[in-house]
Amino acid sequence: MARTLKRRRLEAKTDYRARLVLLKSDKPRLVIRKTNRYIIAQIVESSEAQDKVIVGTSSKDLLAKGWPKDLSGSLKSRPAAYLTGLMLAKMAKGKVKEAVLDLGMQRNIGKSRLYSALNGFIDGGITVPHSQDILPGYAEISKNDKTGKLVAELKAKL
Repeated sequence: MARTLKRRRLEAKTDYRARLVLLKSDKPRLVIRKTNRYIIAQIVESSEAQDKVIVGTSSKDLLAKGWPKDLSGSLKSRPAAYLTGLMLAKMAKGKVKEAVLDLGMQRNIGKSRLYSALNGFIDGGITVPHSQDILPGYAEISKNDKTGKLVAELKAKL
């Protein structure tokens, strides 16, 4: 007899097996999502089948921190993802000491924008179990001089 899949699995929104493993760790989750325009990062705690966002930010908040308005179309780039992760780590500094990464149903591609956000989060001083092979290097995050200077300036402000 065929097994009926849950609605959220059919809609490709939830991988219940991976979610159960993350929930069993009893650690807060670092949830990173990318949309068509932004990178969204949150620290989420789960208790009794309820998720509670402790701290959250998106790359849209970089505009208030000094990201140039003419580059507002690149708020989902690697430098923006890195700075979003760094900004989240600074916001969560006193609340969270370690977390586990939750990418959801997004494709797991090493050195991608999602891992750039993880790299910024780790550089912010919060521990996340990971492999060094998947993190992009600083040269990959800031490929040209303009973005390299921008990342250095905003990193100092955050």
